[in-house]
Amino acid sequence: MSFKDLPLDARPREKLIARGAAALADAELLALLLRTGVAGKNVLQLAQQLLERFGGLSGLLHTGVDDLKSVKGLGGSAKRSELIAVLELARRAMGEKLRERAVFDSPDAVKQYLQLHIGPRPYEVFAVVFLDVQHRMLALEEMFRGTLTQTSVYPREVVTRAIHHHAAAVVLAHNHPSGSIEPSRADESLTQTLRAALALVDVRVLDHIIVSPGQSFSMAEKGLL
Repeated sequence: MSFKDLPLDARPREKLIARGAAALADAELLALLLRTGVAGKNVLQLAQQLLERFGGLSGLLHTGVDDLKSVKGLGGSAKRSELIAVLELARRAMGEKLRERAVFDSPDAVKQYLQLHIGPRPYEVFAVVFLDVQHRMLALEEMFRGTLTQTSVYPREVVTRAIHHHAAAVVLAHNHPSGSIEPSRADESLTQTLRAALALVDVRVLDHIIVSPGQSFSMAEKGLL
C-alpha cells in the first residue's frame, strides 16, 4: 500500500508540505523514504515496524546492511539502497560537524559518531580519532580488528599514524559486540600503554571510548585516564 492509498489526513507528504518536517513523527519521516508498504501492511505500518525492531531512529542509524535485508519489504535492492544512503549521509554530516569544531565542545556528538561507525560491527574494532591542536577531527581510522589486547594493538602503528596526520591529540575507541560497555582490565592496561607511547611524540590521549549500538562509555568521564 502506497501513500495514495492512505487517508488524506494520514499522508506524510501532504502533512510535510502543509506544516513542515518538524511536525512529522519519526515513522512518518521514515515512510517518506520507504514510499510503499508490503502486502497487508501500509507504508506507515512498515516504518513503525522498522523503528520498533531496531530501537527507534538511533538504533536504525546503527543498523547494518545485512540486518535490513532480513526485513520483509526491504529485500529489494532499490529501497534498501536508498535507506542505507540516507543513513550514511547522517553519519557523514556528523563527521563534518566534528571537523569544524573542537570535539569536546560536543562530547555526545563524538560518542554518537563512534557508535555509528563501529558500534554495529559483529567483531571488535579498534579505532583512533586523530585531532589537531584545536581538537578538531583530522581523521578516523579503524586500525585493528579482532580480540583487543596489548599484543594485537601495536603502539608503534598508532604513533606512526599520529605523526602522519600531524595530530596533537587522539581519542581511542573500540566496540564491544557483546553489548556490555564496561572496560576490562585489558582495556585499561592497553589505554595506559598507548598513552605512554604517544606521549613520547607529544600526542595526548584525551579519551578512550567504548561503544556498542546505542551505548557508550568514556574512560575520561569516569576518571580512568
